[in-house]
Amino acid sequence: MRSGRDLSPVLLVGAGTGEATCGILYLASYLRRGGIEAFVRLYDGDETNAEVMRSFERLVARVRPKLVGISLKWFHHVDRALLIARTLRKIDPSIRIVVGGNSASYWWRELNAFDCIDHIVLGDGELPLLALCQGDPSPPNCVTRDPDGRPRRLPLAYVQGAKNTEDIYYSHFNELFLSQMDLHSFSGWVAPGKGCGENCLYCGGARGNQKAAFGRAKPFLRSEESVRRDHQEIASNTWQMRYDFAGSTAEFLSSTWAGVDLSHHCCTYFLWGVPRLGLIDALARTFKRVYMVLDIGCFSEQQRLEQMGRGLLKPCAKDSELLEIIDACRRHPNLDIEVSGIGGLPFASKATLAEELRLVERVIGLDCVVGYQRLESQPGALVTEHPARFDMITEAKTFTEFLDYFERREPGDVSVPMIRFRDTELEAAVQRTSDRVDAMAWEHRDARKNLAIHGRTRLKNTAPWTQQFTLGDWLGSHRAPAKVAQEPVTVVRSVDGITLPCTPSVSPRKFSDPTLSQGEDGAILLAALAAFERPTTVASAVTQLGTKARLDPQSAREVIDHLVDGRFLQPA
Repeated sequence: MRSGRDLSPVLLVGAGTGEATCGILYLASYLRRGGIEAFVRLYDGDETNAEVMRSFERLVARVRPKLVGISLKWFHHVDRALLIARTLRKIDPSIRIVVGGNSASYWWRELNAFDCIDHIVLGDGELPLLALCQGDPSPPNCVTRDPDGRPRRLPLAYVQGAKNTEDIYYSHFNELFLSQMDLHSFSGWVAPGKGCGENCLYCGGARGNQKAAFGRAKPFLRSEESVRRDHQEIASNTWQMRYDFAGSTAEFLSSTWAGVDLSHHCCTYFLWGVPRLGLIDALARTFKRVYMVLDIGCFSEQQRLEQMGRGLLKPCAKDSELLEIIDACRRHPNLDIEVSGIGGLPFASKATLAEELRLVERVIGLDCVVGYQRLESQPGALVTEHPARFDMITEAKTFTEFLDYFERREPGDVSVPMIRFRDTELEAAVQRTSDRVDAMAWEHRDARKNLAIHGRTRLKNTAPWTQQFTLGDWLGSHRAPAKVAQEPVTVVRSVDGITLPCTPSVSPRKFSDPTLSQGEDGAILLAALAAFERPTTVASAVTQLGTKARLDPQSAREVIDHLVDGRFLQPA
């Protein structure tokens, strides 16, 4: 039922810094097809409360939204979600404020107590959010307040499944974004499916929580047609595709790639289980470069098998299977692999810690990147809710404890509450092992990245993409003042997707933005890239930069090293 008073336009934002989850793009696309004028703010670089206020004042003035949706997927963004909601309430009390996502669905009772939030969407958000925007007085799967202030939570009546997701796909990419910078911040996420069928003891998004908070009984793949539409819509707007799902096969993905040339794209695939060799071959065949992240739970096979045997961990590769997968990946020169695991999981011992070190050393010896972190507290995870079962203690368990932890963090601090062993001697041994693994992993990463650059080294500008925009188009009219809006911006992207926006004509004294290389700095960076348009020795480029940019040799080398680190320049 529609009231005839659509809440349009709509602005959708993420609750954390950096790139927001791709969920707001699917939501905005769905709203657009439903007749709602929806926009996204995909990237957020604000750190201080004052910066958040300034950004949203500009966004509200630009969009004039009647509803703002805040994506609270990740639990460590809860304090920022509340900050954004409070900020919006101060700017314009008439804006309807909605939060949704995994963490919002899990914490709906606690979030409903904040008067800066009008609605909480439980589970998949497309139909509930569209119903809210269309003025439905009883939108499905929403928590709202009765006139007396008490929460009203309707039953989880709408649950997405494999048969009713054909209308969930990316669209309107040329209309959703408020700036070219935001559009080019998109890293290419495609969701081949939804949900998780496992109950890993450390994960707050495990099967049990998905069912309770989302009403999603089991994971599923989306229809091939809807995923194919995703690829068709975004292929021209992104340099890579990123996936994160366990059940996709080579056959399924190949069908969704049909008719789309991805031979110049890169691919990052986060795998939850043991990949089939056919999937590895298909990825290497289809993409220019592939980066595969293989999660094995933990680096001790003994510990891994015990957790799987108790039903506390998803199916993970045995060490022998892992080495077979690495061998298969090494046959493809365009495929790199990262092996990731968690340190400090339950059932650790002196023997398992020794196993961790041996496997990490072997994986690094095969030139595979190692991803490693200590066990963190996640709301709703079994080990967080019941740490005593595993003789452990958690730094946060309740909503209040998590919120207090994140509110105390300084800007730029990305730490999270941790789970540690009650036995202090065991905890100390686990931490020593963790520190050693971290040191080995970062030493290996640095060795892979660092190039021995000297005067005779021949480098070439390998940036695959360079475009020009006006400053108003790049930053958006809400960030670029009219006096500089028509100034040119040259944006260069490295092979790893890093963007370098240069505005030589705009002095920082006239207008300043932290994302830009401005004035003389911008001119120097562009001059250095131009010096390597053809394979050129470092010594020759240093001489050119001395003549054309009036740089002394040391400064010229620093600029060249900076561009090499960002992989804008690579050995010819």
